[in-house]
Amino acid sequence: MNKTMRTITLVVGVVLISLGIYQVFVPQKVVDFAGLSVRAKEGLTTESLLLIGLGVVALIASFYKRT
Repeated sequence: MNKTMRTITLVVGVVLISLGIYQVFVPQKVVDFAGLSVRAKEGLTTESLLLIGLGVVALIASFYKRT
């Protein structure tokens, strides 16, 4: 059971970090109108930083050993 929980938290951590990095590099919304392109939420946002932070916490929790 302990090994299963470690694997689950490891996978969740990697997925959260990946989603956070994806949100940093890919713009969330692109609108094209009459030759004008408008991009919203490009770069580091609170949401992307939160996802990366939660992913790091999950990774740390997956390697944490209880005595």
